[in-house]
Formats: sequence, structure tokens, C-alpha cells
Amino acid sequence: MFKLALRNVFRQKLRTGMTLAAIVLGVVGLILSGGFVQDVYHQLGESIIHARSGHLQVSRAGFQAHGTRSPEKFLIDQPQLIIESITKLAEVKDVLSRINFSGLISNGRSDWPIIGEGVEPAKESMLGTQLQFVEGRALAETDTNGVILGEGIAHALKLHPGDPVTLLLNTAEGALNSLDFEVVGLFQSFSKDYDARAIRIPLASAQDLLGTKGVNNLVVSLGQTEHTEQVADALSRQLDSKQLEVKNWRELNDFYQSTVALYERQFGVLQFIILIMVTLSVANSVNMSVLERIGEFGTMMAMGNRSASVQSLVLTENVLLGICGATLGVVFGMILGATITAIGIPMPPPPNSNRGYTAHIRILLPTVVIAFGVGFLSTVLAAVVPARRVSRIQVVEALRHNV
Repeated sequence: MFKLALRNVFRQKLRTGMTLAAIVLGVVGLILSGGFVQDVYHQLGESIIHARSGHLQVSRAGFQAHGTRSPEKFLIDQPQLIIESITKLAEVKDVLSRINFSGLISNGRSDWPIIGEGVEPAKESMLGTQLQFVEGRALAETDTNGVILGEGIAHALKLHPGDPVTLLLNTAEGALNSLDFEVVGLFQSFSKDYDARAIRIPLASAQDLLGTKGVNNLVVSLGQTEHTEQVADALSRQLDSKQLEVKNWRELNDFYQSTVALYERQFGVLQFIILIMVTLSVANSVNMSVLERIGEFGTMMAMGNRSASVQSLVLTENVLLGICGATLGVVFGMILGATITAIGIPMPPPPNSNRGYTAHIRILLPTVVIAFGVGFLSTVLAAVVPARRVSRIQVVEALRHNV
């Protein structure tokens, strides 16, 4: 039966070509759209990691949920001991200390509310590869009183590198403190909202302003993003969960999770639409082929083949078509995806961003497997009804089509 099905597939060249074309187009469409979505996930995730959050953050328990308004209540007093413990893990590339604060920044004429971070300049330069500077430069170790501003703040206060500013904020004891700084750079991240409020100053200067030696966050940078969950589990077992909490970059960024959920729904709908389109296209081709071959099937049954054998023959032919079409679709899809990736797709700025990017087709094994499965499954499903219909036809009625 398999040999007969294979001969029939090659004998019906026109029908086979039309069916294969429908399957190939569907599979290629799924691979390209799925690869585009995966690239969106990858680029957005890397932008978040290397512009803001790092791969993991270790902080006092409750800081991420309640510490935004009162970071001084969630200080890690002896961070060096914890840093030494974290750096023992082989996957850890570096550990950065940060302290958070909020207050006002003034240019001498007007004030602007800000959320700020005290950072280690050298380490932040290594991590923050996705933080683009539209003017000036990043903080350096020698910038004792240097500050970098989000583009939104600079635009609101008309500030440029070299301009003096004053920071006013509350210390851990509740007293007001101020210090003069010089703008050294204006940065642009993936988020307009963040750029409209964020500033960064050296960690030592921030600790002097706040009157403390503690930090709020220990930002963990890894060699590979794929190790995030593994390291997070190891740190959760290693650290006292009652005192410290470990959050990965996905948990720290609701925007990323919302974006992934949105694209997954859209891609799911697209998969369903392509499944329906391929099924209908193949069903039409199979129906036409079956109608043209009713006399042939009648002859088979008159020679002693059971109706189940005829049904099996039709299904086997479509299984072969599904395998061939899905395989060709995967090959063409990967070739086309690699070509598009080499060229790149210029994209406009996404929502809540003012920075465009170059999209690629990121082909992953799950995407290929899903595309192959949809192409193959739709082809087999399209043959079920015609195969059952031809198996129920009477032998005499089928033989009349030979006349």
C-alpha cells in the first residue's frame, strides 16, 4: 500500500504540486512569523538586561514590592559578604552594587522629580551595553560629582553635558541633603517613561548624600542569559530567604511579560489561521483528486480490496504529501529566514520607546517543530473526510465512473 501511495503521489504531478505549494507556503509563513516574534522577545529581553535590570537582582525581602517609596528601609548593610558568596558561582560574570533614591533635580531655574540610582561606573559600563548615549558619555570612576540623565529629563530642563545641576533628597534619617553635580551624559534606554525620570550618579556620592554605607540591590550579570533560572535557583538555596530575595529580569519587568503574552496570543491566532488555510487548500485538492479517481477506487474494490484499504491508501498518500511538504517548507523557511537575517528588517520605535531597531528572523527548534507539525497535521486532517467518503461508495456506482 505504501508503494502504491508513493506511485500515486508522483503520478498526479499537477495535484501534488498544488498541494505541496499550499503546505510549503503555510510552513514558511509560520517559520518566518515565529522567528520574527522570537527575535522580538530576544532583543527586548537583552535591552532590558543590558540597559537596566541585569540578569538577577538580590535585595532585602520585600524591597521589590514595597521599597520603591522608601528604599532607605531596605538597605543591605554588609553587601561585600553576599557579593563574595555570589561570585563563587561559575556562571556569574560580575556583581554590581546599587542604591536607590528619589528626590528633585534643579538646574537653578526649575525643579524636576527624579528616581535615581547610585552605581559603580566601571561595572555599569560593562553591563549597560544597550544604554545609548545621545550626548556626552557614560560615568567614569573619576566622575566623583558626575551625573548622567535620561533624555526626557534633559529635554524638560534643557540640560546638556557640562551643565551644573543640584540634587535634593532625603537622607535615611529623614533630613534634607543636597549636592552639586555636573552633567556628563544623556542616555536613552528602551523606555520613554524611564528616561523621563531616571538619573545615575556614582555609588559613593549617593551613599554620602543618603548618609549610609549600605546598598539596595546587588545586580548579578551572567555570561549567558540562558543560565538565569539555574543561577536564580542556586542563589535561592544559598541565601537566607527570610532576609534576602532573588528576582530574575522577567519578574522585575512587567512590560516584558505583557509584551510576551500579547505576542503569544497573536502568534497563536496566526497559527490557527494558517492551519485552517492549509487544511482548506489541501482539502480542495484532495477532494478534486478523489472525485477524479472514483473509478480507480471502484476497480480496486472490485478486485477484492476492502473499503478500509482504499481509505488507508488516500490517507497514506496525504501522509507522504504532508511529510514532503512540511520538510520542504522547513528547508525553504530556514533559508529565507537566514537571508532576511543577513539583510535585516528596519523597524520603527515600539510603543513607549523612541528608538528603532533592526529585526531579524530568530529560528529556534520549537518554532520549526510547530511549523512542521501544523503543515503535516493540516494535510492529514484534510484527507480524513474525503477518505471516509470514498470508502463508503458502492462498488457498482464507483465503476460507472469508468464508463
